Amino acid sequence: MPAMPGDFMGYDRAITVFSPDGRLLQVEYARKTVQQGTPAIGVTCSDGIVLAADKRIVEKLVVPTSIEKVMQIDKHVGVTMSGLISDGRNLVEKAQEESQRHKMLFDEPIDMLTLTKMVGDYKQMHTQYAGLRPFGVSLLIGGVDDKPRLFVTEPSGIFFQYKATAIGKNAELINKILEKEYKDDMDLGAGIKLCVNSLKKTLGSKFEKERIDIAIVPLKTKKFKRLTQEEIDAYLKKR
Repeated sequence: MPAMPGDFMGYDRAITVFSPDGRLLQVEYARKTVQQGTPAIGVTCSDGIVLAADKRIVEKLVVPTSIEKVMQIDKHVGVTMSGLISDGRNLVEKAQEESQRHKMLFDEPIDMLTLTKMVGDYKQMHTQYAGLRPFGVSLLIGGVDDKPRLFVTEPSGIFFQYKATAIGKNAELINKILEKEYKDDMDLGAGIKLCVNSLKKTLGSKFEKERIDIAIVPLKTKKFKRLTQEEIDAYLKKR
């Protein structure tokens, strides 16, 4: 006898309970939260990493610089996110602590894969214990160790490495633009322009430079740097 809609009631009330068709509904709800968040983009370039995000300023009196969508984890690692930003901040603080612990223990910066695995494991732990809930946020972790690397961690704890990708609202449309226009040999200037143009195409008339948050991690310096509006304009004029 096929299951009726009422037979699924209650399976989304606890993270530790699978539905009859083998799904963790709370994790799927967390993914929906990410899809409703503002878009964030990461691009690996020949000479570094670009991380960009839409800050979505909804009130005229808000100071744009007070909103952070791109954050620093370590000298050589940055992160942007989509979904519940408060959840994201918690994960960023956890990643910052792990980075400093690794530096103290091994006297060297943490590598990108180890850091991403730690974040993924921490997220996954919140999908298997009663009394917890999944993190309603996906992170784009970008940085430089031996070369530029970009990873995405999902609410379930799974992670993937990308050359370029987007998360959040309109991510599917932005990813189509990235697939068409991304080139393996593009430099940071071209990567910044690609991120800005992708957001401009998806935001349409709502696009404003003040709502774009961009940071880079150059391969040469291996140091995270958040760009000012003047620096973004300078990069765009070079192309």
